[in-house]
Amino acid sequence: MSAPLIEVKNLQRYFGAAAKPVRAVDDVSFSIQPGETLGLVGESGSGKSTIGRTLLRLIDATSGQVLYRGEDLGTASSSRMRALRSKLQMIFQDPYASLNPKMRVKDILGEALQVHGLAKGKEAREARIAELLELVGLRAEHASRYPHEFSGGQRQRIAIARAIALEPEFILLDEPTSALDLSVQAQIIDLLRKLQNEKGLSYLFISHDLKVVRALCHRVMVMQHGKIVEQGPVADVLTNPQTEYTARLVRAAFEIAA
Repeated sequence: MSAPLIEVKNLQRYFGAAAKPVRAVDDVSFSIQPGETLGLVGESGSGKSTIGRTLLRLIDATSGQVLYRGEDLGTASSSRMRALRSKLQMIFQDPYASLNPKMRVKDILGEALQVHGLAKGKEAREARIAELLELVGLRAEHASRYPHEFSGGQRQRIAIARAIALEPEFILLDEPTSALDLSVQAQIIDLLRKLQNEKGLSYLFISHDLKVVRALCHRVMVMQHGKIVEQGPVADVLTNPQTEYTARLVRAAFEIAA
């Protein structure tokens, strides 16, 4: 097996008073291989999103390490983190909230390219924007529109285009399909899988929806009260859960619809 792309060691993130802290992330360790999708599931408040934000150093860890290609992100300088941002991207739950409503799509994508010094010059930038839109199933003429002129699924495609514009190796997907209806969810999952196959991307996929996790992820971790209570290949965990908590999540996800 190759070296992990992302390695998380004994990660802790506490909130509140030191005397009685809330242990949002409590001694969590895991790794993500190149080209792998790791799912992270659990009920609301279990600590899933806190792991994601701590992993990308949007918030600082209380203790523990996050390593990207062996480099400790917790000790990286601000300028080093800025340089690494292109390699470590994030796609949020609500694409409308994450896209500036006053900017056209070409400016949203162009800004990302400009900040990181990619596709220099107007012609190169326009060609790259058209290429990105095509990659996510949109058309070049969509570049001149504003976010409100698109459906929810199309807006999420724009958010995905912005993330892959920087040629990342890793993307944190925080509930990226939960605001979409089922048919659009399936299209976005297909798109994420296609981009992963083409570009060798690694994903951490945070979700409460085990059906979507089953469709996209290779392995899954189950989180409860800040701890990982179970993990393994998706098929193993979902067909033969080892904890009552996981079994309850599986029953809620699959038996009601059966």
